[in-house]
Amino acid sequence: MADTRIDQDVARFGSFSSSAVTHAGTANRLNEDGFVNRPDLGLWAVADGAGGHESGEVASAEVVSSLQTIEPGLSAAEMLVEVRSRLEQAHSRLREAASQRGADVLMATTVVVLLARDDHFACLWAGDSRAYLLRGHSLTRITRDHSLVQALVESGTITEKEAVGHPHANVITRAVGADSDPLELEKRTGQLQVGDRLLLCTDGLCKTLPEERLLELLSGDGDSGAERLVAAALTAKVNDNVTAITIAFGADEGAAIDVTTVNASIPTMPKDA
Repeated sequence: MADTRIDQDVARFGSFSSSAVTHAGTANRLNEDGFVNRPDLGLWAVADGAGGHESGEVASAEVVSSLQTIEPGLSAAEMLVEVRSRLEQAHSRLREAASQRGADVLMATTVVVLLARDDHFACLWAGDSRAYLLRGHSLTRITRDHSLVQALVESGTITEKEAVGHPHANVITRAVGADSDPLELEKRTGQLQVGDRLLLCTDGLCKTLPEERLLELLSGDGDSGAERLVAAALTAKVNDNVTAITIAFGADEGAAIDVTTVNASIPTMPKDA
């Protein structure tokens, strides 16, 4: 049965305000996306389930529930270790559940997680859900897709233009619950500046709207960026589930932070182990 609800969650804590929106899309499908919106923990995530009817929904829910129950009070280093541990545990549980259903059953999900503490962030991901950073008038993609099409682009077999609408665009090469063992997560880190906005989204959004449109919608006023993005994808007849989290970073009330740094150059975000 199709899921036509729009699920929205808005939260604020300290220097962060965030909004998360998910919708099943316009193709009469079950919504197999999920999200975590916990600025009180400095933790956000989106997950896009794969594996067919019900299996994908179970996989994304497994990841979301694992991350939602992290207790407050952890240091930044402890939080990073805890997130990795919980994703690895979810990976093992999904592989075991799939094996019990049959040899050809897949229960997997993409995930992109953002962790932020003070003015630093770390991003962990597996699959083709994405994270972006908006600074001033420039939108930078933090993640790179773990997908067959991205591998073809990086090898020079096809161009970025040819990748758009490619027949194998939905083939991912990493996921929580996939065949690889142990779970492979990629990580990037960076430093935030006052006025930065971040976007986490499933591929239903970034494969429907070009980055120029994402930039325009993310740059709008107020805390309704996620709602604007999902609404635009629905207007464009997105044929997949669509989920977005927008995160705004600003100074605590009374904090002495130099806002003139907002338009400075984007810092290098190296790939770490």
